[in-house]
Amino acid sequence: MSDLAIKRLNAGDDDFWPRLDALLAWDSASDERVATVVRDIIANVRHRGDEALVEYTNRFDRMDVGSMAELEISQARMKEALERIPVEQRKALEFSLQRLFAYHEHQRAESWSYTEPDGTMLGQKVTALDRVGLYVPGGKAAYPSSVLMNAVPAKVAGVSEIIMVVPTPDGEINDLVLAAAALVGVDRAFAIGGAQAVAALAYGTATVPRVDKIVGPGNVYVATAKGMVFGAVGIDMIAGPSEILVVCDGETNPDWVAMDLFSQAEHDEDAQSILVSPSAAFLDQVQASIDRLLPGMERADIIRNSLSGRGGMILVADMDEAAKVINHVAPEHLELSVEDPDELLEGIRHAGAIFMGRYTAEALGDYCAGPNHVLPTSRTARFSSPLGVYDFQKRSSLIMCSAEGASFLGKTASVLARGEGLTAHARSAEYRIKS
Repeated sequence: MSDLAIKRLNAGDDDFWPRLDALLAWDSASDERVATVVRDIIANVRHRGDEALVEYTNRFDRMDVGSMAELEISQARMKEALERIPVEQRKALEFSLQRLFAYHEHQRAESWSYTEPDGTMLGQKVTALDRVGLYVPGGKAAYPSSVLMNAVPAKVAGVSEIIMVVPTPDGEINDLVLAAAALVGVDRAFAIGGAQAVAALAYGTATVPRVDKIVGPGNVYVATAKGMVFGAVGIDMIAGPSEILVVCDGETNPDWVAMDLFSQAEHDEDAQSILVSPSAAFLDQVQASIDRLLPGMERADIIRNSLSGRGGMILVADMDEAAKVINHVAPEHLELSVEDPDELLEGIRHAGAIFMGRYTAEALGDYCAGPNHVLPTSRTARFSSPLGVYDFQKRSSLIMCSAEGASFLGKTASVLARGEGLTAHARSAEYRIKS
């Protein structure tokens, strides 16, 4: 009997769907205490600017600085970090960067237009955002992949300026993060974090420029702040815990599948790892692999808590039923660990990133496969997409009427405007109708 009780569900049971919903349930809203703190921080930064930023940084990050000048990270410091990191790490960053650029180049939209027979031109002008803020978690943790994944699509889109903020608790700043920033071409960087950094990016201070959009992950205070400043500034998303759903036909090495489940569970106790299979025997095999491999994992306690709290193993009748489960879950990461992933792919409508075949570990997508690892969580893949170049481009409609076109369209516009009781609208169109 395993000492790690992962929830087992059977898709054939009468209460399966309610039980699945209970397993998936996640309250992404921060509590009122957090909201109150964040609201006060944002108001203070808006009112006092740099002075508030310095105070919050000294208080929350246990720093002792006197001005924002001490918190700006120079280009020289970023380049020094790039020179200082081991050659193996630099090569890995450069390799990942090359693949990310190659993939995201395919996403770039171009302006277009067409002309109707009467000479009226209609179209769309695509332009990049002017300035973007990139939030990077800081301290002893190193997230250079977050720098690359958020900055590359912005660069490909043609964003003119990227401003990075990264907290440095106790003065700790990671060379890998700075090296990644140097490689990808971050324009300015500041050693600030938390809700105060989000507020500074959203509204600007004397030192920190106001941006058009804020992207990048953070803790509950950062996520709450992003939600509060949305509207004054764009945001990428408010992400929940990391998720993986693995579908397996029972023929993949169970150790591989167990480790793939671990790869999400090790993020934190709230991460979710789910295995779906038509083979009860295979579910047992993976459970045995989990029990054997878990004690050797560095983050064993986190993995154990994650799997016991939010993990699940689901028995389905066949792959058609597996597809129904997938579309209901709408997972952030989906592994199709089956003989013919293309066949199963046909029925899948909702997933952030889909990893096809037995050899495609989700971890490859986190670092160097090419597609973006910033993905919709908490079932939002039903209506959201991975972060991409399109998130850093905006579209303007183009309309240019010929005299004939203005007369032709004006007749319809007049009828509809008068139907809405908007006489000035109607007359504006009617002036251009040929008598």
